[in-house]
Formats: sequence, structure tokens, C-alpha cells
Amino acid sequence: MKNKNIWGIVVWAAVFMLLWYFMQSVRQIGGEQELPYSEFKQHLRAGEIIKVTVAPEMIHGQYRGPDGKAIQFKTVPLQDPKLVEELEQYKVSQFSGHLERGWLMPLLLNWGPMILLIVFWLWMLKGMQTGGKQVMSFGRSKAKLQPVKKTRITFSDVAGCEEAKEELQEIVEFLKDPAKFQKLGGKIPKGVLVYGSPGTGKTLLAKAVAGEAGVPFFSSSGSEFVEMFVGVGASRVRDLFEQGRRSAPCLLFIDEIDAVGRHRFAGIGGGHDEREQTLNQLLVEMDGFDTKEGVILIAATNRPDVLDPALLRPGRFDRHISVPTPDLKGREEILRVHARGIKLAQSVDLRIIARRTPGFVGADIANLVNEAALLAARKTREAVIMDDLEEAIDRVIAGPQRKSRMISDREKKIIAYHEAGHTLVARFTPDTDPVHKVSIIPRGPALGYTLQLPMEDRYLTTRQEILARLDVLLGGRVAEEMVFNEITTGSQNDLSKATMMAQKMVVELGMSDRIGPLSLRRPEEEVFLGRDITREPRYSDKTSEIIDEEVKRIVEEARARAHGLLGEHMNKLKALAERLFEKEMLDAEEVDALLKITPPNGAPHSPDGAADSSQAHG
Repeated sequence: MKNKNIWGIVVWAAVFMLLWYFMQSVRQIGGEQELPYSEFKQHLRAGEIIKVTVAPEMIHGQYRGPDGKAIQFKTVPLQDPKLVEELEQYKVSQFSGHLERGWLMPLLLNWGPMILLIVFWLWMLKGMQTGGKQVMSFGRSKAKLQPVKKTRITFSDVAGCEEAKEELQEIVEFLKDPAKFQKLGGKIPKGVLVYGSPGTGKTLLAKAVAGEAGVPFFSSSGSEFVEMFVGVGASRVRDLFEQGRRSAPCLLFIDEIDAVGRHRFAGIGGGHDEREQTLNQLLVEMDGFDTKEGVILIAATNRPDVLDPALLRPGRFDRHISVPTPDLKGREEILRVHARGIKLAQSVDLRIIARRTPGFVGADIANLVNEAALLAARKTREAVIMDDLEEAIDRVIAGPQRKSRMISDREKKIIAYHEAGHTLVARFTPDTDPVHKVSIIPRGPALGYTLQLPMEDRYLTTRQEILARLDVLLGGRVAEEMVFNEITTGSQNDLSKATMMAQKMVVELGMSDRIGPLSLRRPEEEVFLGRDITREPRYSDKTSEIIDEEVKRIVEEARARAHGLLGEHMNKLKALAERLFEKEMLDAEEVDALLKITPPNGAPHSPDGAADSSQAHG
């Protein structure tokens, strides 16, 4: 490839020099005045000739015009034996002879324009050809070949998804030794679909498979196959698989395959959509190539539910691998991977940081470690300490501090009572997550926040736990009503979360006695034109009214429970709000000491376990 580029530069440099020489020659020749030989002799006898160059076919020179300026001329010579004597006689300062005219000048003058036109045409023709099939280069795949030596990523660089790595280890073994599987008649999966939440490391897993196997890795995105020109996507799919066959054994990786592999439909738009043609070509190619060729396709997506069933059937994407959100152990391993290039202080305990980051995925943890390093550098520390990591957690969850925002004392007191209401309800309501920190320092869009961290990993949530979360969400608004006899806009986010949570209880989770054990709405269902716009509703208008009534009842009951609890502990609410107004931030130990309570069930103040999610209330 490098030699080809050098050769192209040499060719174009030669063309440029040729064009420059041609233009100079034309400019020089075009500036000469053609004189009859008789007129040349008259200027000579008048002493106006300055210099002369005599050639067999042409005489070139300069003579002095009426205004004294030198004028270039040319004339066709005649048989004149006395020309040299006359040049000496009339004192021409410079005269010389020229044997013959070179061959390059006539070639340039006669064939130069034609040669340049041919070169330009060949260059255009080369740009229009892509394998002799497509116009220009639209049909060529944009997949990037990543050399193995340059991107040496292995399974040691991937943490928090041990089950997914075990599933992919078989792919690595096949790429290293295909005969091991073929001699027993086994067939390796043609395609592997890796799915999971954003940031869990799906792309990194695919690169690690290529790094472990030591094979070429072609990386592309689903959106790169679809263009405004019809047929381009299908052509790029063909070209991608052709590149894979030439480089076998290798890995083909398509990120965000849902951009091109969404469910096909026969409604609005018909069956001639460019995306559908690309999907059809992908289905054909996956059926057409044999696993003995050593080409394996890995695709990643966040939405496996919207993919076409024909893409997911056995024989195409045979293996589906889920990459879940990491648990406590996985988060600690990910922290250690990302902390390799960071200088940490001896006092840093990554296990504590892992406990305080429930719900974080790999990308969040990478951002957390980077933010901590930037904070330490900003404070000119020699190493990252625990305070930097704690501050980085708050920045990732709630955003950076906005100390420059000027808040009046009245609004600050309202915010303090609001957050104190959240905190008090959370501390005195069973089945709630422990309060880790409460603050009235503005962060991001929030004027304050109450951070709750669970004690352990949980994968199921009971009805009572959801109702307890609703009580905590409404505690801030109820505290404002009870103390100031007024409500503010600060509860907007809390009300939105509470309403959505109550709707999910009624419509999806079957936690309403009036609706019963029914799921009336599929979560995160994708709407497709032509298929879903004509679908009948999943429930009647009467059921819709009952849903609205149940949602309102659940929220109102949560509000009443929060009101009763805060009324019972009003003195503690005021003490907590006043201390929060003074210090602006309180941790779990300070809250419990102020309220004169002990952690429930003897649990430590700082949560020793991790969980699936954290709760932050504004």
C-alpha cells in the first residue's frame, strides 16, 4: 500500500512538471510578435535590433520599439549569406545560432492538451471503478482493518463479565485450531450476537476475541451500510464478507447492528426500503459463507428485541451472549483494570469504591477513574486519594458542583427542608436503602440531592420496597407543604419518577388489586410504522380509567404515609434541616448522630454491600 501511494505521488509530480513546462513554453511563444523578414531587415538597418538567435527554421530576437521598450519577435529566415556581416555592421549586441529545434517543444505544442485530457480521464475512470462493479467508491465497505499487533487487547483487559468471556473462549479456540472441531464434525457458530446495556463492554469483548486468537479484525458500524443511494448498503455487505474471505481466518464485527437489522415490515414504505435491501443481503451472505472458511461475524446491540427474527435464527446468529451490568465483584475488577495507568495512593481501597458505585457499567467506571485523576491533578496532588474518587462518584451521578450559583437564604432553606424530608422518610421507613449522603450544594440540574446506596446485590424488588421508594420520593414535597404551607417547582423530578413508578406497578407488574395480575404494556416496545399504527389497543377505555384511578390512589397513599411520618418527627425534621442549611452536606454518620438513631439491623453506616442501582432524589 505504501509503494502504491509513492508511485501515485511520482506520477502526479511528473504530470505537474509537464504541465508547468508546457504553460511556460506556450507563454514564451505566445508573447512573440511575428515579423516579415523584410521588416526584420529594416529594423536591423535602423539599428533597433538588440539581440538575435538564428535557428534553421526560425529567427528569434528583440528589437527596440518607438517608446524604447524591448519587443520580442520571430521571423522565418531566408537564404541570406550576409546576415552575420550585417549583424556586426549594425552593432547588434548579442547574436547566436541554434542548431535544431528540440523534439519536446513540438510534442508539447501538438499533443500536450491531448495527453493531459487522457491522464485526467484515466484518473476519473479509476475513481469510478470499485472492483469493476460500482460507481465511484460508494459500494466499498467502510470496515476498518485493525492490525493485531497494534491493538493487542486480550481477555485480561476485560473484566466484570466472566460468563461472556467463557462463551467467547470457544470462538478463540476455533480460530486458533479449526481442525480440532472439524475432525469431529462439529460446526462453530457462524455468528455471535453480543447484547447488553450501553457501556458494558460489548465492543471491547469483540476486540479481545480477535486479540486472543491473533487474527485480523474488521470493525464497522451498522449505520455505515445505509446511504442515500439505492443498493449501496447491499454492495457494502458483499464487500465486507469478500474482505473477510480473503483474510480468513478473521473476525467481522458490526457494532449497533440494530441500525440495519431492525424488524422488516410490509406496511408504509413497502418492501423496497434501502435498509431492508441491506438486511436481505446480510441474511444471504450469512447463509452463503461456510464456517470452514474461518470467518466469524460478531455483532453488538443494545436492543435485541427490535432485530428481525430471520437474523436471530440458528444458522445465522447461532449464539446470543448477554453482557450484564457488573456486580460488586465485577465492578472491583473493572476498577483495577482502569486503575492500571493511574497513580493511586496507598490509602485507596477499590473495594469500598466498588460498593459505592451500584449500577455503574464499565464506561461509567472508566469515566469515574479518569475524573478522579483529573481532580487530583487539578489540586496538584502526587497521587489519587479516596476523596478524589468520592468526589468523582458525585460528579458522575449528579454532575459537577455549581458553587458559583447564588441562592438566596429563603430558597436555600426550602431546599434544606426538601432534602431533609427525603432523608427523614428514608431513615424511618422500613425496606428502604440506607442514606449515604445528603447535600444542598447544586450539582448539574439539581439544587440538592439525597443519595441512597443499597446494602447488597438485589435482582428482585418487592411491592413493599417499591411503595417505600414512593414514600421517599414524596417526602421532599410533603416537607415543603408542612413547613412553608406552599409547594415549589423543586419536586418536578420526584413527581415524574413517582408517577412512572406507580404506572409501572399497575400496568406492567400486576401490583394493583383492581387491575389484577395483568401486564397491559410491554416494556420498551418499539413502534414500527405499518404494523403497530393499526394494532388495536391492549385494553379498553374503561380499563384506562381504572389505571388512572389506581395510579392516583397509589401516589396519594404514599403522600399520606410520608405526611404522617414527618408530622410524627417534626422536631427532628427541623433539626436536620437547620444543620443541613449550616453545613450544606451531611454523610450517613452525621445524619444518624443528629437524629439519635442507630442503623437498622446493626448495619454499618457505610454500606458494605453493593446493589443493582442507587437512588438519588433531588
